[in-house]
Amino acid sequence: MIKVKNRKILLLPGDGIGPEVIAEVKKVIQWFNSKKSFDFTVDQDLIGGASIEKHKNPITDEVFYKALESEMVILGACGGPKWDNLEFSKKPERALLKLRKELKLFANLRPAICFKQLVEASSLKPEIVSGLDIMIVRELTGGIYFGEPRGIKPIENGERKGINTHTYTTNEIIRVAKVAFELAKKRSKKVTSCEKSNVMESGVLWKEEVQKVRDNDYTDIALNHMLADNCAMQLLRNPKQFDVIVTDNLFGDMLSDEAAMLTGSLGLLPSASLGAKDKNGKMRSMYEPVHGSAPDIAGKGIANPIASILSFSMALRYSLDLDQEADNLDQAVQKVLDDGLRTKDILSKGKKEVSTSQMGDAIISKLK
Repeated sequence: MIKVKNRKILLLPGDGIGPEVIAEVKKVIQWFNSKKSFDFTVDQDLIGGASIEKHKNPITDEVFYKALESEMVILGACGGPKWDNLEFSKKPERALLKLRKELKLFANLRPAICFKQLVEASSLKPEIVSGLDIMIVRELTGGIYFGEPRGIKPIENGERKGINTHTYTTNEIIRVAKVAFELAKKRSKKVTSCEKSNVMESGVLWKEEVQKVRDNDYTDIALNHMLADNCAMQLLRNPKQFDVIVTDNLFGDMLSDEAAMLTGSLGLLPSASLGAKDKNGKMRSMYEPVHGSAPDIAGKGIANPIASILSFSMALRYSLDLDQEADNLDQAVQKVLDDGLRTKDILSKGKKEVSTSQMGDAIISKLK
């Protein structure tokens, strides 16, 4: 048996369906503690709208310091229309930006995998998406979302001007490029780097620095440069040409959502946000499903917990180097889908509809 010594996990269920799907992750963690003699220490707290309701703040200092002290954070979802009218700095989503920036989580990993059992759920033809397996690596703490100056300012003629600044440094580009190339070494040894070097100086720098990383350290990896708008088109035209895509914060936000929809259901897709490893090989990390808070179905017991459960699988793989255990969990999900069990979002004719908790229990029953 593998003994995992006192690894601290902070669960932040958040808003909408977040508490329902994180409850299933908690059950999976408890299974590993019980059946595999792991020693995960689990804490749970508020974030986003739930924190605003109680503390008037999307994330308290106490919760932030808990995140700093934890080896990994597993998030449910943040936000909802209830808080849309708050000022920008007080919105639930600001908690996510703070965690990403202060924990230095600079690399966001978004797999887009088309499960063989759900090929028909994609809006594209089966022959285009069958077997699809893309990993998008998005730079997460730089670019236009964090650049200064920013804001809305009055100008002389009585109009207003909105300002955002898109900026990248050499180091910010190099470190995320290395994450992409390291992933490619374990996959198909192919990286596509996306930017807008035809119209943006930051894109020129991005292209030059990614190329240098490849030429200096990863000569066995094939690198292709592609303009981000062309990549968006190619994802619909021929998505299986891609393996690992690396891109900046803004384009990564859009391209990863587009790639996710190729698969047929956001309810199946996890994500990981990773920081740099320290001298002991440890790194801070946060894992979360790609889907949002879905307040329209919250509390109904019909949310799909698979993306959250697969997010914990990514935590096993990338934070703990427990590939075998991650494979075990991934295979359990596949077996449940093979058995024809479906939550409402992926239900099709001839399949059996199950609740959120029933799906979680079914996946646990397939673990070995």
